[in-house]
Amino acid sequence: MPRQFLNTLEDGESVDEVYLLADKQLRANRNANLYLLANLRDKTAMVSGLMWNVSEDMVSHVAPGDFVRIRGKAQIYQGSLQIIVTHIDRVSPDGMDPADFHPSSSHDVGKLQERLKEILLGLEDPALRMLMECFLVDEPLMQAFAQAPAGVKTHHAYHGGLLEHVVNIMETALRIADLYPAVNLDLLLCGIFLHDIGKVRELSYDGSFLYTDEGQLLGHMHIGIELLNEKIAEFAQHSGQEFPLDAAMRLKHMVISHHGSYEHGSAKLPMTPEAIALHHLDNLDAKIHEFARTIEEDPNADAHWTPFITRLDRKLYKGSRADG
Repeated sequence: MPRQFLNTLEDGESVDEVYLLADKQLRANRNANLYLLANLRDKTAMVSGLMWNVSEDMVSHVAPGDFVRIRGKAQIYQGSLQIIVTHIDRVSPDGMDPADFHPSSSHDVGKLQERLKEILLGLEDPALRMLMECFLVDEPLMQAFAQAPAGVKTHHAYHGGLLEHVVNIMETALRIADLYPAVNLDLLLCGIFLHDIGKVRELSYDGSFLYTDEGQLLGHMHIGIELLNEKIAEFAQHSGQEFPLDAAMRLKHMVISHHGSYEHGSAKLPMTPEAIALHHLDNLDAKIHEFARTIEEDPNADAHWTPFITRLDRKLYKGSRADG
């Protein structure tokens, strides 16, 4: 019997399948009765599962990262697919194909890694190029960089997503560089590489995509600064000279300001041409990817619009099939 992938479920369809439990929360309804909110994932989508009238003991046997067999019924509610769960049981990972449960980049990760190296080793500034080499020769770090998602639920939320996101921004920067001579391209390319590097430790992505304790307490910007400081120290050890102070400050500034505003988590507002360029290029790539993937994964294939998406504060126009 073929798998019931989440993106194929239809309204009213009975569900009896194994999914990855990405997250679980016990919540109380208006009558103070507990219900389970389970985020269920496979390689095609993430869907909410709701199990009514539960107790903590009834669901204590399952935890985020477990493979769980779900029995219930798919339902369209306010335009979004969900599963009304009647049974949830933990199953052994033995015999499970990880490729069925973990989304991954549609791009060749090996080619993305080679392109990343080509760009960083092609920097004209010798100090910046040597600093980037300190990162590139750190095999455990770069393996994690190639495996990590860029996010947990929104943009590039799949294995290889961080690498894909970074290389795509770099390619955009290279294409428009001649239009903005005030931007130091070498600094910008380094900032693009570094801006989310802290996510290799902020996120857990061996099983379910979750935030680590370090990630929740410190965040990827602070972790990124720690990693940058370590490599600056390695630069001095290997080269016998200090890394240029001004370049170090500009790189750190890009890391801590790339979200663009205080309300979005930046410690500082962008205050250099490279920092403001990084912010907008990062946001452009993330938002276009999020829009495109939301439209692609919308289960309502015949609808011209997606349901209202709270995190985006809007619906997205998909057009009709004839438009395609």
